[in-house]
Amino acid sequence: MLALARTFASLKSGKVWLYVLSPALVSLLLIVGLAIWALGAFVDEMMAYPPMSLLAGWGLIWLAHLVAYLGGWMAIFAIAYLAASLLAAIVIMPLMLGHLSATEYRDVAAMGRDSFVAAAANSVLATILFIAGWLLTVPLWLIPGFSLLLPLLLMGWLNRRTFAYDALSMHATAGEWQEIRSHRKAPLFMLGLTMALLAHIPFVGLLVPALAALSFVHYGLEALRRSRGGAVVSIEGERL
Repeated sequence: MLALARTFASLKSGKVWLYVLSPALVSLLLIVGLAIWALGAFVDEMMAYPPMSLLAGWGLIWLAHLVAYLGGWMAIFAIAYLAASLLAAIVIMPLMLGHLSATEYRDVAAMGRDSFVAAAANSVLATILFIAGWLLTVPLWLIPGFSLLLPLLLMGWLNRRTFAYDALSMHATAGEWQEIRSHRKAPLFMLGLTMALLAHIPFVGLLVPALAALSFVHYGLEALRRSRGGAVVSIEGERL
């Protein structure tokens, strides 16, 4: 709750709004582009597979088209969210981290390894695993309620896996990161799940990838500050 409160408080800054709106604009353009050029072809392709083919065989062609369009839109939003998440994690997260490190968390020393390659690899791997999980669980979506629950759980996991590591890679040592990841699994996942819920709110959802990055920065640096018993500061370039 503290991380969420600080996330929305950070929106008073014009610079933070610039960080938040950039992935949202990319996501919006991608949604519009895919809707114009790919949705029809995607629906036509889906009509050849169950359950759409079964519904069409039973004479319920209108229902088959409805399900296919719903699936097409869900796929488009998932692709747009993934693209915005990658942009937020690889490009926007370091900018947010630098901004907050210089303002609200000046007392938390950077004692980790600021590896752009490692952070990018983590984000790409999380995306690949998310896509695999999405595809493997598609048959379960036919179970009532699972079509709502599974995307939320997958997106919550994606947020946690993508942003938790990136938020702490520069400031936390390997040991500190392992400790936070081990002892704060539930809060980290709940933060990711909360952002997944916000992603399903019209228009607000476009802002969620960057807001998720911002919230994990707040959570991670505050957790690190507390794990150090207050803070670790640098004096004249020496880490203490």
